[in-house]
Amino acid sequence: MRSTTGSGVAKALLIASVLFAIVSASCDLIPGGEDAEVNDTGIMDDVAAPVPTAEPVDEGVPGVFPDRIHFGQSADFSGTARALGTNMRLGILMAFNEVNETGGINGRRLELSNLDDLYTPDKAVLNTIRLIEELEVFALIGAVGTPTSRAAVPVAQEAGVPYIAPFTGAEFLRDPGLNQVLNLRSSYYQETEEMVERLTTDLGITRISIFYQDDSFGRAGLQGVLNAMEKRDMELASIGLYQRLTTAVKAALLDIRQGDPQAVIIIGAYQPAAALIQWSRHLGLDPVFIAVSFVGSNALAESLGANGKDVFVTQVVPFPTDDTLPITQEYLQAIERYFPGREPGFVSFEGYLAGKLAVEGVRRCGEDLTRECFLESLRDGEPIDLGGFRVQYGQGDNQGSDRVFITRIDEEGEFQPITNLRDAFVQ
Repeated sequence: MRSTTGSGVAKALLIASVLFAIVSASCDLIPGGEDAEVNDTGIMDDVAAPVPTAEPVDEGVPGVFPDRIHFGQSADFSGTARALGTNMRLGILMAFNEVNETGGINGRRLELSNLDDLYTPDKAVLNTIRLIEELEVFALIGAVGTPTSRAAVPVAQEAGVPYIAPFTGAEFLRDPGLNQVLNLRSSYYQETEEMVERLTTDLGITRISIFYQDDSFGRAGLQGVLNAMEKRDMELASIGLYQRLTTAVKAALLDIRQGDPQAVIIIGAYQPAAALIQWSRHLGLDPVFIAVSFVGSNALAESLGANGKDVFVTQVVPFPTDDTLPITQEYLQAIERYFPGREPGFVSFEGYLAGKLAVEGVRRCGEDLTRECFLESLRDGEPIDLGGFRVQYGQGDNQGSDRVFITRIDEEGEFQPITNLRDAFVQ
């Protein structure tokens, strides 16, 4: 096998081999799901693996072949965050399918291989190494989660592999020193600032509590909330936390209740978030709930059912059924064409935008595609118009969008865009 990486990946391989037995044993403890099927190789069933006999155009450009360009994704497809990984994958595939139907880019189709990391850092490292070393992908795209990205990014950085549009707003990924990382979405700091601004300005709320996942993702959101509160000379009323990959939230709810909050900010995945809201309302505690975008909006609404009314979620992409934007029109046409029967949603729309961003980078490089050209063509400082959703990068700025939107679950269990939280309570 051709070596295309530095000594850091070799070291990571040694570490990964030690962790493999632990990861394999822990996989059986995590519930599976129906959203995606993974075969015994770990590759999604309906995604073709690279043709082993084809040779890259140049020995220095892994993943670039005469007839295709190979991308890779490590995300959760069968664990507790499976709705996020599955829908990110769905959106990326739609964007790739569009260009493939017209002959690809300069005669090259875009391919995507997916490996299931179950939202666990150790598995994410193994998958990233495999995608880079064995499957020799051109770039990584659409990773899901802060703890998994924190584990995988050093491997991608050392190998010089682009790490595009991860589904996380963690601040560490905005470090300008991460020259292989291109973020699409706003940061958790921006989302939580918008939450606190809307709660205090729109509703006059002064007692705010937080429910967060006890890991790097949850702590990133917690720090964002603390920053926003400090800016307003406020303190949290109470704090509740839960462990990743569980829905054990009762202790957290008891801690939160001690502060008698008017609002609870949620930094977590949809299953524990839904459990907290349902238990809270069952016990008669009924603050305003507002969740960060990572929660997985459609899955949250479905899990909550009738208990979802007037739950708010911040979003980092436009409303996916707002057909006044060219990009949403294209997205709606693509989901109907390639995945008929699937409901439009924020996560698959973000995946679609991620795929569009990758397509734009490939187009800008022409036939002489390299990883360096791909990244630099997107980072040149000029705005990139993805059909009405604009992103822009520059020196020291690897985040494309700063937009934050607010949505509300209505009495029918459907999301509605809003501009003022007060509007939700006006009859």
